[in-house]
Order: sequence, then C-alpha cells, then structure tokens
Amino acid sequence: MRITLPHVKTLLMMMLCGLAIPTLASVQSQDTTVILVHGAFVDGSEWNKVVPLLQAKGLKVVSVQNPLTSLAEDIAATQRAIAQQTGKVVLVGHSWGGMAITEAGASDKVSALVYVAAFAPSEGQAAGDLGKEYEPPPGMKQLQADSSGYLSLPAEAMVHYFAPDVPKEVTKLMAVSQVPINSKAFGEKVTTAAWKTKPSYFIVAGNDSMMATDLQLTMAKKISAKTVVLKTGHAPMLSKPQEVADVILEAAKR
Repeated sequence: MRITLPHVKTLLMMMLCGLAIPTLASVQSQDTTVILVHGAFVDGSEWNKVVPLLQAKGLKVVSVQNPLTSLAEDIAATQRAIAQQTGKVVLVGHSWGGMAITEAGASDKVSALVYVAAFAPSEGQAAGDLGKEYEPPPGMKQLQADSSGYLSLPAEAMVHYFAPDVPKEVTKLMAVSQVPINSKAFGEKVTTAAWKTKPSYFIVAGNDSMMATDLQLTMAKKISAKTVVLKTGHAPMLSKPQEVADVILEAAKR
C-alpha cells in the first residue's frame, strides 16, 4: 500500500493525541473489500459462514445478489459492487459466479480472483462450452426447467448432489430460497478473461456432483491459479468455511 500525505498527517495527529497508531497491515485490511459472488440455484446467503470469518480479520465484505437472468446482468451486478469500493477488491466467485468475476475482474480495483468450484472461461467462451468432454455430473441431470426456461434444482437434488456434506436442514432451506437461472445465460460468452492479468486462486471441490472435479483441475491449471483441493461437495463455503476463508485471506494479503 502506498502511504500518501493524508496518511502521514493522520498518523502525526494520532501521535500528538496519544492515540494508538494502526499498523500497515491493519490499514491495508481496512482498505480491502472482499466481494463474494454466488452461483446458480442459490443466493448470497451461501456465503454466510465465510463472511464473519473475513470480517473478524478486519476485511470489508460485500455479498452480491445475482439476478441470474443473464450473464450480462450478473456481471453488471458485480461491477456495481466493485464501483462502490474505495480500496482494493478481492473477487470471489462460486460455480456460475466464476463467469461474472472473470469479466468484472478486469477492473483496476481488483487485486486478485478466487474461484470456488467455479467456471473460469477464456475470452469468447460460455459456461455451456466448458466441460463438454466430461460426462455430465449427476446433479446437473436433475435440473428442472419451467415454462420460461428458468432452471432450478429439486429439493432432493440440493440435498444429495449440490451440498451432500451439509446438514439437511440447511440444504432444504437452500432449496426453498434458491434463485432459478435463465437457461439462456449458459450460452452467453465473456469478452474478457481477467485471470490473464490478475493473481488467481482456485478451490477445487474434490467430491463435486455438480461440476466435474477434473474440469475444475483443468481450469485451475489453465489460469495458473494457486490451487487447493478440498474433499467437499459443490459448496465448500458451507462445509469447510474456514478453509475457504483461509484462501481468501491469503489472496487479500497480496
């Protein structure tokens, strides 16, 4: 962090008034915001176990609420959240949220990207282009479409495939509060791949039934991400929140 004249004046005033002077590390954490971007079939509450762990370390946290009506709208929601921040931003995307952070991460404010069992496309790629060479995961075979083309997961699929290592009372609530995604979004392509210029981290879900683990490993290698494999289902932020928070905290220290 660059120490500017206003910072120096503030520190001098604190010295004169006998106040405690913050360390550089605390100043940096106070000026860092972690923006969490959820995936399909859920909402921002999927990060509820991770948020307090980050806040306890002095980080500001914002959980984006994606409309899931289109990729463009989800990118725009993430970009609005970035625009409201004054310091550096660490973008974290789960599953479908990886599509949004890949493009929105091009902002000068973004210092690092964290993919959590997430799509990491290249320019000109859509989510539907990724993973075609792999057998469709069992959870994706459970999707239901309504008359408008919005996709959702039945409650039993949420329990058995999306987050099988999370208490059933939690996954049943997730099923009730899920946000369906417009199926057309899977055909929308990103135009920028921020991971080409930003440090990236990838948390691979080793027991994933919604996105092939081998696909996650392939994408992590493609983007040269620092990779951590957790033996979890598709929602490691719910089953292993501390491990997920640790990776985010490492990204925030850059």
